[in-house]
Amino acid sequence: MEHTENAISLRGQLTGLPEFSHENHGKRFCRFLLEVRRLSGAADLLPIVAEEALVNDLDPSAGDMIAVTGQIRSHNRRENGVRRLMIFVFATQINVASGEAVNNLDLTGVLCREPVYRCTPLGREICDVMLVVPRAFHRADYIPCILWGRLAQEARDHHVRDLLSIRGRLQSRIYTKLTPDGAIERTAYEVSALEAWFPEPEE
Repeated sequence: MEHTENAISLRGQLTGLPEFSHENHGKRFCRFLLEVRRLSGAADLLPIVAEEALVNDLDPSAGDMIAVTGQIRSHNRRENGVRRLMIFVFATQINVASGEAVNNLDLTGVLCREPVYRCTPLGREICDVMLVVPRAFHRADYIPCILWGRLAQEARDHHVRDLLSIRGRLQSRIYTKLTPDGAIERTAYEVSALEAWFPEPEE
């Protein structure tokens, strides 16, 4: 099987107390939002899912920020008969910490859709790709990614089943969706690539 990778490290601030999310195989899981500031001052609000035991063991006196390591996960949820891809961070380790904000990830997976290349009205080049990253038990995560400039130019010439590695950050973006009941605000999550390359497939 081709090499795949899915690792993310975050450090940010809680926007509220963790809340119960679900139970699976006798384990309880919590969900919370982590606010991670960018260098520009803008903030990404990232959903975190963690085993309840990891959250209960936190020591609030150890700092004013939360450090999370884990993986980016996805699942499809039906809303009013329409499937919606949900993106979140599955935490494998959580600590209370201090220091600067951190948002670093490494992904290697396979393109599962043809890249979509476009230019903004101001001439900025963008390429949207969907990366599928296999994990255990014959499951896989589908992760939307966005590449810029020279990286966008390189990605537009690749195709489904090509292997792609990305180093970047997970970001949130608010958009407006028109529905029969009117306009509603939603949040999209995507990987913004700082570096990207296409490794040769392993034999």
